[in-house]
Amino acid sequence: MSFNPFKERGIPIEQQLRSWSELNVKPYNKKDIHPYTKARIILMNGVEVEGAIFSHQFSRNCDNMELKKQLALTRRVEQQQQKVINWLSPGDETPLETTIGYEQVAVDLTAFLAMNVPDKYVKQVFDFGLLEDFDHLYRYSNLLQMTEGMKAEQLVGKLTEITPGRPTKLEHRHAFDDIRKPCDRKAADPLTKLFVLTLVAGEQQTMNFYMNLGNTFKEQVGRGLYLEIAQIEEQHVTQYGCLLDPKTPWIENALLHEYNECWLYWSFLEQETDRQVKNIWETHLNMELSHLQAIAQIAQQQGIDPEQVVPAQFPKPLLFASQIDYVRDILATQVDFNAFDTEIGPANKLPENPRYAKVQSILNAQGVPSEDVVTANMKKSGIDYRLELAGPHPVQELRQKK
Repeated sequence: MSFNPFKERGIPIEQQLRSWSELNVKPYNKKDIHPYTKARIILMNGVEVEGAIFSHQFSRNCDNMELKKQLALTRRVEQQQQKVINWLSPGDETPLETTIGYEQVAVDLTAFLAMNVPDKYVKQVFDFGLLEDFDHLYRYSNLLQMTEGMKAEQLVGKLTEITPGRPTKLEHRHAFDDIRKPCDRKAADPLTKLFVLTLVAGEQQTMNFYMNLGNTFKEQVGRGLYLEIAQIEEQHVTQYGCLLDPKTPWIENALLHEYNECWLYWSFLEQETDRQVKNIWETHLNMELSHLQAIAQIAQQQGIDPEQVVPAQFPKPLLFASQIDYVRDILATQVDFNAFDTEIGPANKLPENPRYAKVQSILNAQGVPSEDVVTANMKKSGIDYRLELAGPHPVQELRQKK
């Protein structure tokens, strides 16, 4: 169904503030929630946080008082939206259970984006990060079994496999090798820009979550795992953020942010099965339509045609769906890939990279938490934890050994 966000009627912004009781929503039941409803909640929380961070930065670099007022008004409402979404998470859900959800989002979201992004270079960057987040899910799942006695399949369902990806210990690169080539905002397909912005928001939220959560874990091996993976999430935010065109004007960036929020709420409204959450997506979509239209009007006043930046009709919806076959294919063909400067490829086809070897020798000199957690769980459980739904691991060297 076609949907033109510039013409659809939304809730007027002066009617969008809500009371505390409306914001303090009933959390979901962690035993009943569908994994992809939870995934949508996690992603939209990150998208709203990205919107708030961007809006603050825009305001700090803006000398137009009327525009600053518009940004402040929109930001206040979007902060309420973020609270509603984040408050859906129940108090009896452990941080590690939530972490499994974050990594399932990273795997299935990145796989969907990689499969559908029009730009081949961006696809390669997405595939590269995919195998790293896939390995993080495996590491955290072993920590979950070891410390809480829970199998992660209770959380991810039979939607996402849990097995080694590109080993986390090999993901630690020199900072220069996380820089990627930016898209050209004038030449790039709008879908590419939406995909990149969505993944930046999701990975940034994961980075922030681990930055603030990791030190609350009791067991030292778990603290180490959060410490290590949080650093990789920083690398991911760097590489995905580099894909955005730095020449994009602030107002055009604001337009892209608001359009992306509308598109995502519309996408998730189409597929949501939870009645309460579906109502939230609908309400927030109707709010965001007004935000988008207000920014579009300002952009026009500054000589920017909104429909030259984003399409008048929404593209096909972003979908959360099982990506087992796609992930297995990338595993089988790209598990040995590494990066040098802005290029990604098989390690034996990249230039010799002494700075990678130096980083590896420093960080991994006295043990590696992502390896230690699997070893510790094997000692306790007799074997590492995996959920391989489509047969043995596609990479012989990474198949299970007792």
